Amino acid sequence: MPITVVIRYIIDPFQREAFAQYARNWGPIIPKCGGKLVGYFLPYEGTNNVALGLISFDSLAAYETYRARLKASPEGAANFRFAQERRLILSEERTFLETVPLP
Repeated sequence: MPITVVIRYIIDPFQREAFAQYARNWGPIIPKCGGKLVGYFLPYEGTNNVALGLISFDSLAAYETYRARLKASPEGAANFRFAQERRLILSEERTFLETVPLP
């Protein structure tokens, strides 16, 4: 069953550009680790501290494999450090969504 993981970030609105760089950094890393990056989204209008990341997988098992590869990835570790050092992400939560088949 295909799934999409929606990561909801609460970001420091004064670190918007740093978060954009963090998101761009994931561009080559996520596919290398087995995810299908749908995209990252920054606030445009309204609430200024909520950003989203969407990554799709063929199954929950594929997601688990991706997480293991991501943990072992030097590039992934470097990007996590980038975010931690700049304190641009205040919190995050994950929601797993099932794809609704279309006719």
